[in-house]
Amino acid sequence: MNSSKRNFDEEAARWDTPPRVRLAGDVSKAMLGRLQLTQDMDILDFGCGTGLVTLPCHALVHAITGVDSSKGMLEVFEGKAREQQAGNIKTRYLDVTQGDAIGDHYHAVVSSMTRHHVKDTQKLLEHFYGALLPGGQIAMADLDEEGGRFHDNNDGVFHFGFNREKLGRLFIDAGFTDVRCMTAAQMNKPTSQAQDRLFSVFLVTGRKLSAVNK
Repeated sequence: MNSSKRNFDEEAARWDTPPRVRLAGDVSKAMLGRLQLTQDMDILDFGCGTGLVTLPCHALVHAITGVDSSKGMLEVFEGKAREQQAGNIKTRYLDVTQGDAIGDHYHAVVSSMTRHHVKDTQKLLEHFYGALLPGGQIAMADLDEEGGRFHDNNDGVFHFGFNREKLGRLFIDAGFTDVRCMTAAQMNKPTSQAQDRLFSVFLVTGRKLSAVNK
């Protein structure tokens, strides 16, 4: 394993490789199949990176706020939004591992391939539940259990994928209802042994109870 610390700011300019673009497209399609998006909704994209998942959806909602702990990633996302004249997209630096709070409230929270970089999954889900408006939706995509072979450098990786059933229970424990899991994407990726391996990414969706049901 490469023990050098990853620098996502430096990687941002070359982040949008064809495999990542394809993966994000599949995840975005799966999310759109489960979320009920409308033109009056404000969306939070947690760990937004360069905006691969939510930028294609900006015309479907009122506004998208992309948050990330990499300023380099946010700069790339901002540049792409300007190029596409997506004036309803804004970005904000946020690092929940350093105590930063989400602060605002949203109709939906989405996230892709970020949760395995956050140590305390339960606390993160509680943050999201608190950031959602009553009746708000959540859609989070991440790896199935993969034994630590997905990343060339596991620095900053706290979970080698997730067990779907166990993660679903954490969503329920955080207060979410109508929790469902589905396969969102698959991708071939070379491992450290230089052999391609098929990895699967799944989507968990749920909803915060409406004020009427509380």
